[in-house]
Amino acid sequence: MAAIQFLLCYKPHLLHSPKVGTFTVSCHSVNLSNPRISPTGSGERPWKVADARLVLEDGSIWPAKSFGASGTQVGEVVFNTSLTGYQEILTDPSYAGQFVLMTNPHIGNTGVNFEDEESRKCFLGGLIIRSLSISTSNWRCTEALGDYFASRNIMGIYDVDTRAITRRLRQDGSLIGVLSTEKSYTDEELLEMSRTWDIVGVDLISGVSCKEPYEWVDKTDLEWDFNQRDQETFRVVAYDFGIKHNILRRLASYGCQITVVPSAWPASETLKMKPDGVLFSNGPGDPSAVPYAVETVKEIIGKVPVFGICMGHQLLGQALGGKTFKMKFGHHGGNHPVRNLRNGRVEISAQNHNYAVDPESLPEGVEVTHVNLNDGSCAGLAFSQQKLMSLQYHPEASPGPHDSDLVFGEFIHLMKQEKPSV
Repeated sequence: MAAIQFLLCYKPHLLHSPKVGTFTVSCHSVNLSNPRISPTGSGERPWKVADARLVLEDGSIWPAKSFGASGTQVGEVVFNTSLTGYQEILTDPSYAGQFVLMTNPHIGNTGVNFEDEESRKCFLGGLIIRSLSISTSNWRCTEALGDYFASRNIMGIYDVDTRAITRRLRQDGSLIGVLSTEKSYTDEELLEMSRTWDIVGVDLISGVSCKEPYEWVDKTDLEWDFNQRDQETFRVVAYDFGIKHNILRRLASYGCQITVVPSAWPASETLKMKPDGVLFSNGPGDPSAVPYAVETVKEIIGKVPVFGICMGHQLLGQALGGKTFKMKFGHHGGNHPVRNLRNGRVEISAQNHNYAVDPESLPEGVEVTHVNLNDGSCAGLAFSQQKLMSLQYHPEASPGPHDSDLVFGEFIHLMKQEKPSV
């Protein structure tokens, strides 16, 4: 086949002139039948080539280009349908043990900044994207995404057909995968890694929780705040199963004084603190893998008002005698419609979970308050007799949407009903 050639000119605008032949221009001829030959004659490609692999447990192998850290990682691959907020996703502890595939094709264009961190570090195993932005354009940007990943030892890959992988995950469910930049591993060895690793039944919350209690004082910045706050002060103990900072900021903005405690903090110690309410936070993994947390919830419910979010919602379901189950591919994204069955209002919600509560397994008296309109799964519970409420999704929803923020006010109301009058 004849070699295909094109011209690289120092004055490319001259190529549009019908008289280009009358000018002297400096050009290089590049032979595309041999892309190893560069315009500079150095023998190196002037672009990055595939240097990484994603190997899924179904046997599929996806060549990719790497950014950030190098090495080999194993994790569960899930897809996220959010259009914005990739930094909040990267620092959400609920993604521990997982590779996040973004369905939005172009990632990195706004860079990163310290203010948008949702926790003290990135807990996810890696990021899978279609296109990595070659530049950043945002007034709040302090660092490029690639540099951010490299400094935090996080693996990322791009130039992958994320649409094809998403379709595979929707059809077959979440899959275990291996990310690797190491050529010493064969495809067969990486495939074996993916098939011998499992995320089910693993306690992931102990690895993301704080180690000692601490007081949280930061409120939502006024420029981002939009709901009225209660002037009364409420003392709240928040169990850190992988809590996001903006949950704490919203509680503080609604008038709460918050003590954050580790996931294994004894219920007896919590009750000694005489809180007005207890929050059970979001967190990663299988709620059935943390029976100690379920026992803690059992010892607290009925004694003080409680509010569960995501993992906290699932633990409440189990503590009430219900069952949880692993979903086919879970809910991950900032665009999930949820119906509030109490008032008929539809909220667009931010969600991140792979497990759900089976409403048929719950005892009499427990009310399903919210339903996910995509698949009908349980998205909220209430039990007035036990003074509890819960949501399967994120009411703080940073960076948005904020349809569900008023639920923090409902928690305040629940505590106000039980707080003795002075």
